[in-house]
Amino acid sequence: MLVDQWAEKVWTILQVRPKTVHDYKRLYKRHLQPLIGSLELDEVSSEQIQIKLLSLPPQTARHTLMLAKTIWREAMTYGITEKNPLTRVRTAPIQITPRKFLTWEEVNALDWGRYNDQIRFLALHGLRWSEAAALTADDIHDGFVWVNRSIHGLCKSKTSVRRVPYLGHFKPFPKSYKPMQQAANRHGVNLHSLRKTYAYLLKTQGVHVTTAQRLLGHADPVLTMKVYTLVKDSEIDDVGELLSAHLGISPVTR
Repeated sequence: MLVDQWAEKVWTILQVRPKTVHDYKRLYKRHLQPLIGSLELDEVSSEQIQIKLLSLPPQTARHTLMLAKTIWREAMTYGITEKNPLTRVRTAPIQITPRKFLTWEEVNALDWGRYNDQIRFLALHGLRWSEAAALTADDIHDGFVWVNRSIHGLCKSKTSVRRVPYLGHFKPFPKSYKPMQQAANRHGVNLHSLRKTYAYLLKTQGVHVTTAQRLLGHADPVLTMKVYTLVKDSEIDDVGELLSAHLGISPVTR
């Protein structure tokens, strides 16, 4: 069977969200289909895939390899092939660099153009853009924002269904991600980093990490801890003064 033919069947049997299938199709069409789509599954070689992955950015390569493994895993499960060319294929490690984030005070002081309220809403409530874009005024009542869906349908996990104390600035969101992202880009951040703003606000106000996990809708507490370990340079500068005051000594300068 041709890879193209099997891929079309795979999209219908995978037990994943529609958005995930959409992302898989786009990734396949861009990176795998031109290379191996017209080949038989058993004709694809490890070398072909490996050379292709080396030409891609590390994160794209990793996602492309995971998709290819999914295609062949299902082919072997359904007895379409017994050959897996991906067993020894590897990608370069993903280099994760810290993303800039702003404090609430910084967000509130900046001009975000026509999306002033929407940007502030994200920073004060920690919602994902896809969750906020699905909100209506009816979802805000009794002092809370009630999160139970996204623009893609149901929330991606049970932990994403939650209520968050409402702190104002709600206005309907645009149905496209790009205009607000462009507004955020002008100040060197992205929309997702506003969740870090919210998490940092919770941290500085002494909110326990397990409570923050529920407010952010994280399934994995490790994700929350990664945000809670973020520090601003000013915090490092303040440590000397805090410890000196606690110990009753004068800061030493050289």
